[in-house]
Amino acid sequence: MAILIIVDNPNSWPFHIKGVQVVAAREYLTDPQYSQTRGTKVFNLCRSYRYQSVGYYVSLLAAARGQRPLPDITTIQDMKSQTIIRFVSDELDEIIGKVLAPLQSTDFTLSIYFGRNLAKRYDRLSLHLFNLFPAPLLRAHFVLDGDWQLQSITAIPASEIPEEHHDFVVQAATDYFAGRRATLRKRTAPRYDLAILHNPSEPNPPSNEAALQKFAKAAESLGMGVELIQREDYGRVAEFDALFIRETTAVNHHTYRFARRAVAEGLVVVDDPESILKCTNKVYMAELLDRRKIPIPKTVILHRDNLDAIVPPLGLPCILKQPDSSFSEGVVKVDSEEELQREGERLLEKSELVIAQEFIPTTFDWRVGIFERRPLYVCKYFMARRHWQIINRNGMGRERFGRYETLFAELAPRRVVRTALAAANLMGDGLYGVDVKESDGRLYVIEINDNPNVDAGVEDAVLKDELYLRIMEGFLRRVERMKEGSYRR
Repeated sequence: MAILIIVDNPNSWPFHIKGVQVVAAREYLTDPQYSQTRGTKVFNLCRSYRYQSVGYYVSLLAAARGQRPLPDITTIQDMKSQTIIRFVSDELDEIIGKVLAPLQSTDFTLSIYFGRNLAKRYDRLSLHLFNLFPAPLLRAHFVLDGDWQLQSITAIPASEIPEEHHDFVVQAATDYFAGRRATLRKRTAPRYDLAILHNPSEPNPPSNEAALQKFAKAAESLGMGVELIQREDYGRVAEFDALFIRETTAVNHHTYRFARRAVAEGLVVVDDPESILKCTNKVYMAELLDRRKIPIPKTVILHRDNLDAIVPPLGLPCILKQPDSSFSEGVVKVDSEEELQREGERLLEKSELVIAQEFIPTTFDWRVGIFERRPLYVCKYFMARRHWQIINRNGMGRERFGRYETLFAELAPRRVVRTALAAANLMGDGLYGVDVKESDGRLYVIEINDNPNVDAGVEDAVLKDELYLRIMEGFLRRVERMKEGSYRR
């Protein structure tokens, strides 16, 4: 991948960074050779990003050329917005207060060079701000007004970097570029770059480590470069052509912010923000499935005024679900009216609405994995021994899982697959896992997961490496259509 640093005047550029080409802004805008290089990474270090200035047009045209500018136009606009700055100040309130608490002054300016500061005690705050305002050289100004507040954030012109900082800036830039190239794990330049967002500390991630490596291997076999990224890499989203989220998603969560930013940057993204919004709220899902005549268990939307009206339509025991519950957490079975009252009130403290459903005991749940409106795999997830869910959490930090059985989608019961497809198609054409119960000859859709498990040794038990290849081929098709301008989310 070619790396260009765009400046107003290369003759006054004081740094030499190995492997990086420094180009005059006007030359970049007017010379046809710079408009034809797909995959180029552009670092815009012009003095000004004022609307319709040279610096503004560098980022604007770089985006049009598919060259992933840093900063992009969204970041340039965000740095000008006091609303965004206040939001960021509130979001980082705890870390700002902790880092700046020892200061004796009432104002403070922080210089951020490729996400770093000379003083290590400011590195964490610098990285957070770089992630939220991805620009190579930043100046953040804070004031003490009761609490420390971020007042402004701007780009630093190279001419204003103190000479004693020069060596550090060169090292920070060199480390940033070298780290990016080193993690691509490729022999030849990839056609496209895929980021896989994951959390190594997540206790029950949607893909285990072996599966992540299989995804990477499949993508690389198709000519795509792959990098496993984490939460702190938010500022680097624009470097890629596609984002694959393999971390449990939620709306009020960094995974949703990653998805939103990826869409804004023109990336192919799975899970897309709309799927996250729809699938992570069981109230929405129950209403939608019921209106579209998809079979679901008897369901009541629980609120503070109808706790006493749940038993007649649903009976006991029944199931209460926190709207954004995942991986069997936030789901409880209540066996008495007293327990219903207690657990219902507890869940309503977190959400104005809660799902109440009839309890349908089964020995297993069907899970149909679907991508691009086609079934990928079908699993039977059996209930944990002496438990009503596939996971038994005993409250002592231990988890017991039920066994599983994986089938070729073509060999699974057709009506199960058809029902799952009908439900998933209401959400979109992303990657979904549809849970279906079968009882007394009837099928019931339990939920549609936007972030389904694809674990090595479980969901891939029959397709093996072909499962990962099929998903990566879907990404490749979407990226190619995106580049052609024919992809529609």
